[in-house]
Amino acid sequence: MVSKIEVTIDVIVHATEDISKIFQSFEDVLELKEEDFTISETVGHFENPIIMLNVKIQKKQAQNFMKILLNSLSGEQINELVEEIEERTVDSRFHMRLDKQELVKGNLIVSERDTIKIKIHTPIYNKKDTVKIFSEIFQIAN
Repeated sequence: MVSKIEVTIDVIVHATEDISKIFQSFEDVLELKEEDFTISETVGHFENPIIMLNVKIQKKQAQNFMKILLNSLSGEQINELVEEIEERTVDSRFHMRLDKQELVKGNLIVSERDTIKIKIHTPIYNKKDTVKIFSEIFQIAN
C-alpha cells in the first residue's frame, strides 16, 4: 500500500441531528473516536446552529482507516470509485462522500446527499500516475 497517505473528513451536523449518534457511528463503524475530531460551531443561513466536525488522520491511522473503509464498502461501490478516479481527483486528493444517515445505521454507502466528505491525499508527482496510485490504494480491500 502507498505509505504516505492522509485522510481528511468533514461533517456538517445540523441542529436536528444527534451529534452523539454520529460520534458513536464513527467509532463503531470507522474506529474514529470523538476526541480525534475538531469541533467548531457556526450559524446557518436561517440563524440555525450548525456544528462542523473535522478530522485529519495520517500514517498508520490513515492506512487502518482505509482498510476499514474499503472492507465496509461493497465491491460494486469500490469498482465505481476506481472507475471515477480521474473525475474525483484534484491535486493528489481523491474526493468521495458517504451518506451520513446510513453511517448512523451502521452502513457505508457512497452518496452525494447529506454527506460526510472524505479527501484521501497521497503525493502524486506525475499526473499520469494518478489512476495507478489510487487503484493501488483501493486494492487493499480485495
